[in-house]
Amino acid sequence: MTRSDTPLVRFHGVRKSFGELEVLKGIDLEVASGEVVALIGRSGSGKSTALRCVNGLERINAGELTVCGRALHGGKVDLRDLRQDVGIVFQSYNLFPHLTVEQNVTLAPRKVHKIGAAEARDLAEQVLAQVGLSEKAKNYPEQLSGGQQQRVAIARSLAMRPKLILFDEVTSALDPELTGEVLRVIAKLAAEGMTMMLVTHEMAFARSVADQVVFMHQGRIWESGKGDMLDDPQTPELRQFVGNGL
Repeated sequence: MTRSDTPLVRFHGVRKSFGELEVLKGIDLEVASGEVVALIGRSGSGKSTALRCVNGLERINAGELTVCGRALHGGKVDLRDLRQDVGIVFQSYNLFPHLTVEQNVTLAPRKVHKIGAAEARDLAEQVLAQVGLSEKAKNYPEQLSGGQQQRVAIARSLAMRPKLILFDEVTSALDPELTGEVLRVIAKLAAEGMTMMLVTHEMAFARSVADQVVFMHQGRIWESGKGDMLDDPQTPELRQFVGNGL
């Protein structure tokens, strides 16, 4: 896998507050092209906020944040342009119920890239095959399980040909069996070289798939390293977090 020397994502001293509450307290983090970074930690530790800053859903208050060559800490950022390079998949699938799977997947490429109907069908076929749902193109969301809907949401993100995909606790609303099918798709994308940042509570998955595991605690990066760091925590906070099986 080829990785450039310039990180695709770079946090340097990033701070983010909501009113009086400081949620990110000086974050330093780099994500290389082709790397999978898992953000773990308790609720309220700042991991989802960090993820949302990368997509421009939240604006940082201080520090520097560079994403896909764009300085998000500067003046005006073209969010529409940024989001062509940075996809995001949420816990809720956010599929349009009145559109078929194929239509959900191709809506953004048709509007943004102005592709025609035939190209859109080919694109849908390709990305649905990536997530194992080729046979569901003509179905509507209500005809799918939660795990299948989440995989459609991933396909929809892939259809924009992003350089980076963000996953914000995408399995937290799913039962174990459906969680497994979604995680297998993400692991497959990792093997194919997709750059990803994911907020997850799936410790075994983070350990096995992530190139870098980042444990956040009270708005700071407390520990980071390879997946095996979860087997030998260096701080009491991570030891307790892992020990609780969260």
